[in-house]
Amino acid sequence: AMADTSVFRLAPYSYIHVLDNNTNVTTMAIGPQTFTRQDHQKVVKGPEQCITIPPRSYCIIANPVQRDSKGVPVNDEYGQVLLKAGDLEVRLAENWTDPFPLYPGESLQTKVTPLEMVPVNSGLRLRATRDISEPVKRVAGEEWIFEGPGTYVPAVGVQKAELVRATVIKPNVALKLKARKKFVDRSGVTRNAGEEWLWRQEGSYLADVDEEVVEKVEAYVLTEKRALHLRASSTFTDAFGKKRQAGEEWLVTIKDAETHIPDVFE
Repeated sequence: AMADTSVFRLAPYSYIHVLDNNTNVTTMAIGPQTFTRQDHQKVVKGPEQCITIPPRSYCIIANPVQRDSKGVPVNDEYGQVLLKAGDLEVRLAENWTDPFPLYPGESLQTKVTPLEMVPVNSGLRLRATRDISEPVKRVAGEEWIFEGPGTYVPAVGVQKAELVRATVIKPNVALKLKARKKFVDRSGVTRNAGEEWLWRQEGSYLADVDEEVVEKVEAYVLTEKRALHLRASSTFTDAFGKKRQAGEEWLVTIKDAETHIPDVFE
């Protein structure tokens, strides 16, 4: 019945797609207007409402139109709008304040969705699915953390892996961390893949993308009658600044410290 109707009264912010059977070109007519269909024309979509993005929301368009430097869609020599076939485009409320139509060939990949809030002491683990240059240059497969508090804005070529939460470190507790790959930790120390170390600073700790939290390590309380007998599993420098050889044994007493958290090599 839609194809048989010859007069379309298009309200503001509504549109139709019209196929010209002579040229096989599909164009768009947008309201407010009264569109009279000719015999060689066929309405293939609509009337449809334009898409409105409310504040703090986004949507993703598949096969977006190509635009010139002024933002005007580009047509080929036959008047058919040109698409970035197979590509995606994230549209945000601040850039698309007015409702917009879908041009012939465009489709709504992700419907209008509120932007995600990342709370304090949390982060989003993100992964690049292809080489990207905006806002930071990343290579495909690279992972990083978007730290809260903040609003995460989706980007083409970036995939959300998971929400990670910070670990709270109380007094006399340390975090045992393990490197997923070779990287420089937040103390500026280069860690090799598989290497383990302790983080002793109190407060909340959001693990880096290249490290994982193994466990919390609690301190031993030392008394006049209680000391720790330790053995080095590898050559390292202990918490008191003494270099210990692999296999060396020693005591930590209350004269050294009131509490002691064994190092990863102790």
